[in-house]
Amino acid sequence: KGEGWISLLWSGALLLGLWAQQAWAADDFQHHGYEEMVRALFSVQSQCPYITRIYSIGRSVEGRHLYVLEFSDNPGIHEALEPEFKYVGNMHGNEVLGRELLIYLCKFLCEEYIAGNQRITSLIHNTRIHILPSMNPDGYEVAARQGPEFNGYLVGRGNSRDVDLNRNFPDLNGLMYYYEKNNGKNHHLPLPDKWELQVEPETLAVIKWMQNYNFVLSANLHGGAVVANYPFDKSREARIRGKPTYSATPDDKIFKKLAKVYSFAHSWMHKGWNCGDYFEEGITNGANWYSLSKGMQDFNYLYTNCFEITLELSCDKFPPASALAREWLANREALVSYLEQVHHGIKGMVYDENNNPVSNAEISVAGVSHDITTGADGDYFRLLLPGTYTVTASAPGYQPSTSTVTVGPAEAIQLHFYLKPAPKVSNLNVRGHQGKKNLTAKVPPANLGPR
Repeated sequence: KGEGWISLLWSGALLLGLWAQQAWAADDFQHHGYEEMVRALFSVQSQCPYITRIYSIGRSVEGRHLYVLEFSDNPGIHEALEPEFKYVGNMHGNEVLGRELLIYLCKFLCEEYIAGNQRITSLIHNTRIHILPSMNPDGYEVAARQGPEFNGYLVGRGNSRDVDLNRNFPDLNGLMYYYEKNNGKNHHLPLPDKWELQVEPETLAVIKWMQNYNFVLSANLHGGAVVANYPFDKSREARIRGKPTYSATPDDKIFKKLAKVYSFAHSWMHKGWNCGDYFEEGITNGANWYSLSKGMQDFNYLYTNCFEITLELSCDKFPPASALAREWLANREALVSYLEQVHHGIKGMVYDENNNPVSNAEISVAGVSHDITTGADGDYFRLLLPGTYTVTASAPGYQPSTSTVTVGPAEAIQLHFYLKPAPKVSNLNVRGHQGKKNLTAKVPPANLGPR
């Protein structure tokens, strides 16, 4: 059944072989310390000044910038109906392959754009791509001092305070699982009080980044296994007879498809047997592998519009420089194919009766209990598999509007909504009192909130 799709991916991989990339020499594949990484990013920016921008989302504990390289035909600007995508590497300081691959990807996108590669040109013209090669530059420096040969499994994993950043996000899963049973909110869950004081500077920077950009799709690059891991990472219930349990999101089928896109475009991930583990088709539900609280992947889904998966890319967390060229060739097509997935499903504008865009309107899909919202410009992006869907746009003060749409396998179908003002209610007191009553019913007891 999936053979046509797989052969399509392989033909894409063959196309990649014809790209300008052939010119890279062996000494291009080196590990980059912080200074070298910063130089490499600024070098790409000076080589492709009209399609790139470098910005910092904050600083690490030791004061190193968390630099992002953005690719777009209009850097620094969100264009309505153009989706935002991000890659995050090196969240665990000693898992370094993702960092290197993202530095190479930056260089590759720039060179292919200059060479006139149509696929890359189209991606850059129609997507706003944000690449953060290192979320944990302090941890990297600790791991790099040990070097590839002697790197322990945990040396440099955390930040400079030895905090594991992938266990440092506010825990929204407990709240979500409570709401599922009590018909509560299914998206953009509230953060706990004083959350800023409970997270590390690197985590705080990434959360503020998510608040400032309406990301649609993301991947978080790790090492220590070879598998595409999708949400939820945290189990809904305790282990059953000692075994971890599958914890599906309402978008489980889409997440499986996204994970498979990476796995099958990767040279060997899809084969399943890697690093002494077997994952069928090279993918796994996070909780079904092992349960993890306060991770970044689940936080993206529960707090923002963004769908994120976690890519485990190498058995060896700190591979020798001699392995980097092979790893780049194994991941290159997968990194591009996964990025292209941001253009599937539906997207559109939500307007009021005067054609003004409506921000923060809710877009709900019948049968999928996870809504998304419009961005500041009134545009929305909803990843969906091919099929026919009933979609509703709603916003406070307006009547909801519902449409039916059929999604194909190609680029996103555009579906716009025009909202009419809700009729004024004369008896405000009665309605207001009932509304308050309903609201209080949905607030969980204090002890069930996020930890």
